[in-house]
Amino acid sequence: MAYCPTAFASDTAGSTRLSQGLDQIFNKGAFWGKQVQLAWENGGEKYTILEPVAGGKGMDIVAYETGTGKRSVEVSAAQLTPAGATAPIDVQEYSWSADGKKLLVFTNAKKVWREYTRGDYWVFDTAAATAEGRLTKLGGDAPESTLMFATFSPDGSHVAWVRANNIYVEGLATRKITQLTTDGSADIINGTSDWVNEEEFFLRNCLRWSPDSQLIAFWQFDQSGVGEYTLINDTDQEYPVTFKYKYPQPGTTNSAVRVGIVAVAGGATRWAKLAGDPRQNYVAQMDWAGNSEGVLIEYVDRAQKTNQFVWANAGTGETRLVAEDTDKTWVDVFPVDWAGKGKSAGAGAEPALKDAMFLSERDGWRHEYRLDLKTGQPRLVTKFEGDVLVKSAVDQAGEWFYFLASPDDAVRQYLYRSRLDGKGSPERVTPADEPGVHAYDIAPNGKWAVHRSSTADRPTRIEIVSLPDHKVVRTLVDGGDLAAKVQPLLGSKTEFFKVPVGNGITLDGYMIKPPDFDPNKKYPVLVYVYGEPWEATVLDVWGGSRRLVHGLIAEEGYLVVSFDNEGTPAPKGREWRKSVYGAIGVLSSEQQAEAIRELAKERRYIDTSRMAIWGWSGGASTTLNVMFRYPGVFSTGMAVAPVADERHYDSIYQERYMGLPTENVKGYHDGSPINFAEGLEGHLLIIHGSGDDNVHFQGTELLINRLVELGKPIDFMDYPNRTHGLGEGKGTPFHVFSLLTRYLEEHVTAGGVAR
Repeated sequence: MAYCPTAFASDTAGSTRLSQGLDQIFNKGAFWGKQVQLAWENGGEKYTILEPVAGGKGMDIVAYETGTGKRSVEVSAAQLTPAGATAPIDVQEYSWSADGKKLLVFTNAKKVWREYTRGDYWVFDTAAATAEGRLTKLGGDAPESTLMFATFSPDGSHVAWVRANNIYVEGLATRKITQLTTDGSADIINGTSDWVNEEEFFLRNCLRWSPDSQLIAFWQFDQSGVGEYTLINDTDQEYPVTFKYKYPQPGTTNSAVRVGIVAVAGGATRWAKLAGDPRQNYVAQMDWAGNSEGVLIEYVDRAQKTNQFVWANAGTGETRLVAEDTDKTWVDVFPVDWAGKGKSAGAGAEPALKDAMFLSERDGWRHEYRLDLKTGQPRLVTKFEGDVLVKSAVDQAGEWFYFLASPDDAVRQYLYRSRLDGKGSPERVTPADEPGVHAYDIAPNGKWAVHRSSTADRPTRIEIVSLPDHKVVRTLVDGGDLAAKVQPLLGSKTEFFKVPVGNGITLDGYMIKPPDFDPNKKYPVLVYVYGEPWEATVLDVWGGSRRLVHGLIAEEGYLVVSFDNEGTPAPKGREWRKSVYGAIGVLSSEQQAEAIRELAKERRYIDTSRMAIWGWSGGASTTLNVMFRYPGVFSTGMAVAPVADERHYDSIYQERYMGLPTENVKGYHDGSPINFAEGLEGHLLIIHGSGDDNVHFQGTELLINRLVELGKPIDFMDYPNRTHGLGEGKGTPFHVFSLLTRYLEEHVTAGGVAR
C-alpha cells in the first residue's frame, strides 16, 4: 500500500514541538553553521577569505597575514564587476595562481550528478596594466555554464579547462584558445570522468599540469558498450520524458580507461602503454612524478585486489612497474603525496624524481609508506599500532608527515605527525584536552592550519592554529551562537558505550536519552544504522541536521541508538574492516541484531517490544536485512533509498566488496534483502526518489513486487524525480523527515512506562 502523508497521528504537544523543530531545521535553515572558504597564499604566510561588502553587493576577497592578522582587501567586489554589469560576479569558488598574481573565479555553477562542476570562469590579473585587462572571462564564445575544472598552469601563463568532453588551453596573455583533444563525444570522455568512476574513485577533474607547464596528462574514458540506464521524468512536462546515461552493474561492461599526455601547444596525444584490457582495469589515481619526465599511475585490476604503481614516460608512453600493493580482499585507493626536495642536477635539468607517499594495509594497519620510484622499495613512515584515517599534509621543509588517527579511541580523530624518514613514533599534535573529531587544512609551508573541531553535541568551531604547537592565533567561527541555538533540540548529551556481540567482538555505540529520562522506566528505541564499509555512524562529531532530528526524537521519549558493526571504516585494523568481504549485508545485520539484544540485557530500561530501526542508502539495505533476516527484533523499519538486490548496484562499489557475481553467487544472494523478504514481520516503510541516479528506483520496485507476491503489507513513498539525497524541490527534506518521525510515532509508542 502507498503511505499517504497526512497530519500527525496525534495532536499532542510533543508532536507539535517535533513538527516545529523539523520546520526550523529544514524549512527555515535556523541551524545552519557558518562556512569559511579559505585559500592559502605565499605558502601559508597569508590567507584569503570571502567577506560580504558592508552595505553593498557582492563579496570582497580579503587577505590576512596569518601571524599578525593584518587585514587588507586583496580583490574588491567592485573589481570583480564585469564591464557594463551592475553587480559583481557571484564568487562560488576561487583559487590563486602559484605566484599569487592571478585569481581564478568560478561562477554560474550548474550541477553535474552530485557536484556543481560546470559553470563560467573569470581571471582577475592583479598585475594587469589597465583596469579593462584585469577581469576577463575564459572560454571565448563558449555557451554559458559549459566550462569545467579550469586550472592554472604552474607558471600562471595558461588555464586548462574541459568543455563537452574535450580539453582546451587558453593563454592568458594572448587569449588564444587551443583545443587539445577533438574526439570528445557522448561516449569518449576526456579530462573528466564517467558516472561510476566519479562516484567511486572521486574522479572529477581528470587533467594534470606538468611541473614545467608544457604538458597535460589526462584520463580518457570510452563508455561505448556500457549498459545504458533510463530515468523517467513523469512530472516536468505534459508527457513523460526520459534521460539515459551509462551505468555499469556488477559483472557487466565497464568503460575502457587510458592515460594520455599532450603538449600545451597542441599535437598528437601520447598514450601510456598500460598492460591488460582497459575495460578490466582502473586508473584510480594519476599525477606527475615530481618532474615533467613522466606520471605515476595507480593501476587497479577489476577485482580491486591489486594496486600497481606504474611510471609512464611522458615522451614515449613506455611504462614500468615500480611496486604493487595487494590484498586478498580489496585494496583501498588514496591519492599519492610526494616527499623529497626534487632539486635539479644542474642548470636546465629536470628536478629529480620525488618519493611517492602511499597508504597500505600490508602489515595489518593502514600505514603510510614512502616509495622510492627508482628502486621500488617502500619504507614505513608511520610506526605505531593504529590506522591512518586521513592524510593531512607533507611538510617538505620540516620533513614531517601529518595525518589523522585515533589509535586508542575509534570514535574520535586527532592530528598526529611522523618523521618522513620513518624514525621514531608518531607524535600527537592535537592537545590532549580537546576531545571530538578534528580536521585540518595545513598550509603548504607546514607552519599553519585551519583547524575544524566538533563533538556529537557541539557544532563545528573553526580557527587558525600554528604548528606544531597548536596555538590558536585566530578564531574564524566560534560556533558558540549556534551551540546555544541548538541546545534545546539536542535531547540530552550523547553517551558512548561498548557492547559485546560474541566471538570476542565488541562494537562501539552511542545513545541519546530523553531529557527527563528515568532509569526505573522502560523506553522505546530507535536504532540508526549504516553498517557498510563506506561510513561509520558512531563518531564524536557534530552530525548537523541528523543530530538535531535525533535529539527531537529523544525529546519525544525515545532512546536513539547506533552501532558500528565489523566492516565499517573504524580505525580498528585491517581485519576489522575487511571481515565483511564477499558478504556485505550478512555480518552487519547479524551484529546489529545481536548488539541491540545484548544492550537490552544490560540496560533493563530498554523496552524490546517497542523498537524501530532506520537507515539511508547502505543503511537502508541493512535495515531491510535486519527486518527480513531477524524478524521480531524490531517491530518497525524505515528504509530510505535502499539497495534491495546487490546485482543492480554499480560495478566498482559492489565488486570491490563482493567480488564478481559469477564468482560469488551465494554472497550476492545472501547479502541482498530481496531474497529474504518472506521473513518480514511488523511495519515497514520504504522511501525512494524515482530520479535516483545512484541507487536506482528499479531495486525498490523489484522488492515491492516480491513483497506483493508474498502478501506482505508495507508502506511506500515515492518522491518524483528526486535523486539519492532527496534534496530537490521546495519542502522535500522537511517532508521526508516528517514522514519518518510520524511513521515512528504511529507504530512505536513514545515515552517511558513503568517496568
